Amino acid sequence: MKIVAPAGNKERLYAAIKAGAEEIYMGLQGFGARRAAENFSVEEFIEALDYAHLRGSRIFLTLNTLMFQEEIEFLYLNLKKLYEHGLDAVIVQDLGLAYYLHQNFPDLELHGSTQLSVANYVEINFLQSIGFTRVVLPRELSFEEIKSIREHCSIELEVFVSGALCICYSGNCYLSSFLGGRSGNRGMCAQPCRKNYQINQKKKAYFLSPKDQLLEKEEIQKLKEIGIDSIKLEGRMKEANYVFATVQYYRNIIDNLSVEEKSSSLFNRGYSKGYFYQKTTEIMNPYFSSNLGERVGLIQGKEIHLEKEVILGDGFSYLSSSFEKLGGCYLNRIVVKGKQEKRKKAFKGEILILKELARGSKYLYRSYSKAIQDKIDFEKKQKEKRKEIIASFIGKIGKKAILSLQTDNERGKEIIVTISSEVKLETAKKKASTEEEIFQKIAELGNTSFVLKHADIDLEKNLFVPASLVKSLKRSAIEELEKKLLSSYLRISGPEWKLQSVLKEKIDTLEYYFIVRTKEQKKYLEEKGYSKILYRSYDIAREGELEKQSTNSLLAANLYQILKNQNSSGLLGNWNLNISNLYSFKCLECFPQLEILTLSPEMSFEKMKKIGATKQKKAILAYSKLRGMYIELDLTQGKNTMLENQEKDTFQVMTNDLGHTEVYLEKALNILSKQDLIKELGISVVIIEFTYEDLKEMELVLQELREQTGRYQAYNYERGVY
Repeated sequence: MKIVAPAGNKERLYAAIKAGAEEIYMGLQGFGARRAAENFSVEEFIEALDYAHLRGSRIFLTLNTLMFQEEIEFLYLNLKKLYEHGLDAVIVQDLGLAYYLHQNFPDLELHGSTQLSVANYVEINFLQSIGFTRVVLPRELSFEEIKSIREHCSIELEVFVSGALCICYSGNCYLSSFLGGRSGNRGMCAQPCRKNYQINQKKKAYFLSPKDQLLEKEEIQKLKEIGIDSIKLEGRMKEANYVFATVQYYRNIIDNLSVEEKSSSLFNRGYSKGYFYQKTTEIMNPYFSSNLGERVGLIQGKEIHLEKEVILGDGFSYLSSSFEKLGGCYLNRIVVKGKQEKRKKAFKGEILILKELARGSKYLYRSYSKAIQDKIDFEKKQKEKRKEIIASFIGKIGKKAILSLQTDNERGKEIIVTISSEVKLETAKKKASTEEEIFQKIAELGNTSFVLKHADIDLEKNLFVPASLVKSLKRSAIEELEKKLLSSYLRISGPEWKLQSVLKEKIDTLEYYFIVRTKEQKKYLEEKGYSKILYRSYDIAREGELEKQSTNSLLAANLYQILKNQNSSGLLGNWNLNISNLYSFKCLECFPQLEILTLSPEMSFEKMKKIGATKQKKAILAYSKLRGMYIELDLTQGKNTMLENQEKDTFQVMTNDLGHTEVYLEKALNILSKQDLIKELGISVVIIEFTYEDLKEMELVLQELREQTGRYQAYNYERGVY
């Protein structure tokens, strides 16, 4: 089982590898799901590839976002450089991008991001059939579901075990995008899930904010036993010490060494096991959503009743009784009630006096532990990941000494270098050289990226081998081995393959499809003379719920529903399939039953123009109270709930019949007055989606549809997304 660690910059890369990560995922500046991270330029990425490969680690490029047409083709030149220099894998969300990459770089590993939310073995086996080599499973799966998937799949499987949890299924969260154009599917999420909400016009809480995930030794052992290939750690935005401590923690678990968990002392908004054992609201933290650290004391006036030891240099946050952060400080002087002497520590049970406390402070939390930080800094200096080598030394009287070094690259290719001395060896005049002496000289590899695993020493008796000669041979052999090892990763790429966008076809008439939730809505539309009416389908097909998935509907919201409708015709792909480029249409041509594909509502009208003609009909969502989130948990115990954020946006929270929460924007998307523009864009199908509208609201929408007038609200269609 391998550890896949995050690196948002060079310092974090070095920390991850030092701590023992075999695989690192990193972003290229301007791309990927953490665009706010520092990330790497092409030149820095190439340096990182060399650094990792010399130490026996692999580097993955994160392209785990939706890509627009022009971005895919712009990406090519940069990706070509990384591919040719030995890039190990690409993590992708966009099926169109995956199709493009597989055509241009067929031997480059494709890893399916958790953003794909493929939550069952049927979808995963399909991804393998189109070129994927690994899939990162959704965090919402239980251990039993992970085990079931493992039993039905041969592809490599990766599981998140640590870090921040998104409350919404990844790839199906649109709240940030719809509210302000900052798309989570484009790496620019504004994290509305971490905001405070007023619930039903009454109390306020962090209603959508989960605790972080932390799986421990028992869970890792379970994953190892069922054959999970790699465990993934979240944290490209986290500091280097956090990355080092988290990797080290899991490295020690996998290697059966003693374990000391430090991550929670570096970043802490509460921890849980996520969905590993059961799916309950115990994973939620309604009290605070930011890093508060660990609680160390209870505040009464200016006195703090300590619950844990504190030392000089610790950093604190003061919290109110409702966990509002009121301020903070670093401890640069310790005053303990009833004690006169100067102190470097204050102990559990003592009363610490702090004059800086803000009025209303109730709890003291340690957000910076000097002891932990100092310990990690020390351990980072001591640690170094090295690549194992095997040596062979032959020494014969009257012949040149021969030193061979051997290793393998991370693709299984054997690398061997052999160096001969310039002079011939002579008989010993005094003391003959020993095999142990030669071994020790070869094993001195302190300033290199290698460590000697084994050496075969073949020395003729009564032979003298100067230490300087062994050192010189070793130095030359190491230099040659490094060059040969790095060159073993290099590739040659062919000419770029790309689709030519054909001018969009002329559309004379529009087809109207309706998506409904209730029988009453369907009946009402039929009475009005409409026939193309589809029931809303579930966004996610989770392994434990496959028998509940509708496979006789002509509306497909996930790959499972497409795959299970292969004998149908006239299938409509819903908007949450995230179709945003011509390559996605091309990829899905393998499904002849999928005759209509809905463009992503994260596309602007301008982006839609660039797609051109497609084999499938193009559809657009023209009216909908937009679904911003699809959440595994039932957050409201089945009760419809109203949320309001600080900007006065309102949301309806509903529970579907699978017990999953859906969050809808109250202000509807409405472009029914733009039907002429829709035709100009080459789109022939208009979708009207009803959720909780009553019959009166539905009639108003139908009137706007007929008259091509109404309450225009375009959201991302006009402004686009970041």
